[in-house]
Amino acid sequence: MRHPSPNPGEAAPALPFDLLLVPVVGRLLRWPHVRTLVQIPLFLLSVIMVLHGLFGPTLAPKNLATTLAWLHFRGLLVLVLLCAGNFFCLACPFMLVRDAARRFFRPALAWPRGLRNKWLSVGLFILILFLYELFDLWSSPWWTAWLIISYFVLALVIDGVFKHATFCKFVCPVGQFNFVASALSPLEVKVRKLEVCDQCATRDCIRGRRDPASDLVVIQRGCELALFQPQKTGNMDCTFCLDCIHACPHDNVGIMGRLPGDELTAQDLRRSGIGYFSRRPDLATLAIVFTFGALLNAFGMVSPVYAVEDWLSSLLHVSHEAPSLAIIFTGILVIEPLLLLVMAAWLSGKWTGSRRALLPSIMRYSYGLVPLGFAVWLAHYSFHFFTGLYTIIPVAQNAVAPFLGEPRWTLTGLSARIVQPIQVGFLILGIAGSLMLMYHLAKEDSRDHPVRAFVPWAAVCLLVWLGAVWLMFQPMEMRATFMSG
Repeated sequence: MRHPSPNPGEAAPALPFDLLLVPVVGRLLRWPHVRTLVQIPLFLLSVIMVLHGLFGPTLAPKNLATTLAWLHFRGLLVLVLLCAGNFFCLACPFMLVRDAARRFFRPALAWPRGLRNKWLSVGLFILILFLYELFDLWSSPWWTAWLIISYFVLALVIDGVFKHATFCKFVCPVGQFNFVASALSPLEVKVRKLEVCDQCATRDCIRGRRDPASDLVVIQRGCELALFQPQKTGNMDCTFCLDCIHACPHDNVGIMGRLPGDELTAQDLRRSGIGYFSRRPDLATLAIVFTFGALLNAFGMVSPVYAVEDWLSSLLHVSHEAPSLAIIFTGILVIEPLLLLVMAAWLSGKWTGSRRALLPSIMRYSYGLVPLGFAVWLAHYSFHFFTGLYTIIPVAQNAVAPFLGEPRWTLTGLSARIVQPIQVGFLILGIAGSLMLMYHLAKEDSRDHPVRAFVPWAAVCLLVWLGAVWLMFQPMEMRATFMSG
């Protein structure tokens, strides 16, 4: 959006917040090696987690792999996404290993055109949720260690064969989670002044900065995720790698403040590297799985799930958990959203006289569920994070400095009574955000009858919210801590 020049004597429009202009922090982020600086500690921590998971205590509350992965990492991940943005992808240790390997060999192949979408990563996201419940990953340091190893191997193999950031853009399920959640973040990597980009002839932000003596030699790579900054909208597919910031010869890319969720209400314009949201059923499916997956993951940690699994096992006459779990997953991730969203799209169209087909309507309004889905993840993961906040102290002491004496294993975290109001607060913010987004979309769709278009989608939000509130007030397993039931 271009801003007209102010009239003489008129105050210039206030510029948005730019993290790169903050003293110390901004200077650090401008340093070309900042990503390596933050990746190295996380890589070393990953190695420690793997070693402790494979060779350390088999009891989850005493092992760094399970404690850090399932209590602290997940909680910090969602809180950082909420408060800042996708800085965990910036610090991703898997990319440190990949970049080191690329010093010795160069990938030569392009990712198959038919896989240049989110379908594979959505499937892997669901698979990880399923395996998490099936194999009780939170209680198994060994399996947790092998999950981390698998991630390193998968990233290394895929990006070792295929060019650019293929693993991040099309495969990594954690990355897709971050992309969707960062739609609610207050920061975005974006250009400061579009008119500067209009005059740029080199487009280094995407091509990379080249050696003047040889155009084939890249001194600083540009965006590997094909996000051309002047045409970029929002945080989808942005890993906050900062390559575009370091490559821009005009210092015209910043980490700018913005209204959280703004990209979900933006006009359906063509977005660089992504295209049109309205033509991406894979992105809409990702938003739906993100939302209902939050309910599913929380449901797997409350006592009613065991009653449902026992009932299904007796009904199917099976003793293994997998068939019952598959039915629960199908019900919450497929049947429930299908019924709710189809009904809402049909009622909205019928009450407003819209001729839009059901699928395009569902795709459009699915993004309105993202704030509510993120609120459920926040409420769930923050519960485990805050109630297990101090568990890292005895676990680290037992692993690194056992000579200090017997660790205080009763050291856990905040009381559930203190954390529960925080959870409710997240859920209230989530439904408020979703309702505002839904109403905004309804006003754009039906200027004559926005309320009629809005009511069915508001009902979907309310039902999901009530389900989330019910889940948060159920006794929840204190997984990977000594408070476990």
